[in-house]
Amino acid sequence: MGAGKSTIGLLLADALNFEFRDTDKEVEDSTGANIPWIFDVEGESGFRERENQAINDLVKLPDAVIATGGGAVKRKDNRELLKEFGLVVYLKTSVEQQLIRTHKDTNRPLLQQKNPKEILTELLQQREPFYLELANLTVDTNLNSPKHIVEKIIEYKIKYELSNVKS
Repeated sequence: MGAGKSTIGLLLADALNFEFRDTDKEVEDSTGANIPWIFDVEGESGFRERENQAINDLVKLPDAVIATGGGAVKRKDNRELLKEFGLVVYLKTSVEQQLIRTHKDTNRPLLQQKNPKEILTELLQQREPFYLELANLTVDTNLNSPKHIVEKIIEYKIKYELSNVKS
């Protein structure tokens, strides 16, 4: 949360002339409900089922940049899909930056608690091992501009593709 997935994803998709898709938006569009409502009615497990379906559909699109929610990595089948079908980038950010970037956002059910810093710290501890295991590339978003991050990702993508060319 607050790592810059939407901003960087849109810029990256534009630079590559790819389509940008966000799993949260896909879930909202397919249900006709926003994420807080889905969490209220179906709980996190219901949301994660819908998220899994969105990921399953999106990874099959050609030429797409896909932003997933931070908790998508909790499911092994999501990790397998993402690793199999794409280049995975972990946009690493500090809890302090997450707090600054999300403090006014009411569309994040997991942060609608008394102590969002504690929640974000706990989520990072739970999820970061999965992010690091899954990512082909990790980019720190704390001090880098979105444009610089996109340039790093494109540079890595070119090297990645060249190293995976079969003779």
